[in-house]
Amino acid sequence: MTDPVNKQDELAGTEQPFVQHLFELRDRLLRSLYGVAAVLVVLLFYPGPSKLYDLLAMPLVKTLPEGSRMIAVGVVSPFLVPIKVSVLAAIGLALPWILYQIWAFVAPGLYKHEKKLVLPLVAASTILFYLGAAFCYFFVFGQAFPAIQKMAPLSVAVSPDIEAYLDFVITMFIAFGVAFEVPIVVVILARLGVVTIVQLKSYRTYFVVGAAAVAGLVTPPDPVSMIALLIPMYLLYELGILAAQLFIKHTQAPEESDAAKTY
Repeated sequence: MTDPVNKQDELAGTEQPFVQHLFELRDRLLRSLYGVAAVLVVLLFYPGPSKLYDLLAMPLVKTLPEGSRMIAVGVVSPFLVPIKVSVLAAIGLALPWILYQIWAFVAPGLYKHEKKLVLPLVAASTILFYLGAAFCYFFVFGQAFPAIQKMAPLSVAVSPDIEAYLDFVITMFIAFGVAFEVPIVVVILARLGVVTIVQLKSYRTYFVVGAAAVAGLVTPPDPVSMIALLIPMYLLYELGILAAQLFIKHTQAPEESDAAKTY
């Protein structure tokens, strides 16, 4: 067995002055802002703020009664709300670039086995967040909005405010995006030793109950939306258990691997 104390530290000689780290952090933040700004400029010209908002509102507009339209209560809302959508879309599209800058900043200070853990988790969490938001837009909204319209009293004229709708959509995107991060949370907890794989398997029933409570809180008040979030969360929990077993096996520190071989 190799003595870990006698091993050469992978990071030996890579230390930098604190001020240099601050300069590096500043440069990474500026590059992130430049990336968002570049995407924003493109979106402002094509397809444009108004078209972006129309695209965002499409799932709701299709379900409105014939002749009904969305309204703008605020005086400057018709201008500011589409601009806000463009900014949020720019941040969302530039998210991989932002995460790359974060990774480039912290990677030099990580050991090889830590990089094997962090980089896949960062990439997977980004993809899962996108999938959660896309699932919400293309499936959940398509099921929830018609159900909500059917529950509206005949005496009520349905004309949603554009700013209130944007707030609702952002909340839903974040809720589904975060809910789709279940495998990442499971992997991290298992890798840190907070829970074991056996415990994760035994907690399935408790997770379903908790996921049902979360789905009931964050989704519109209809059973279709609740089930639409509950089922993916459970499947992602099972995926997280499988992924955790692989990560624990392939991201061990050298001393952990040596100890495992010894025993």
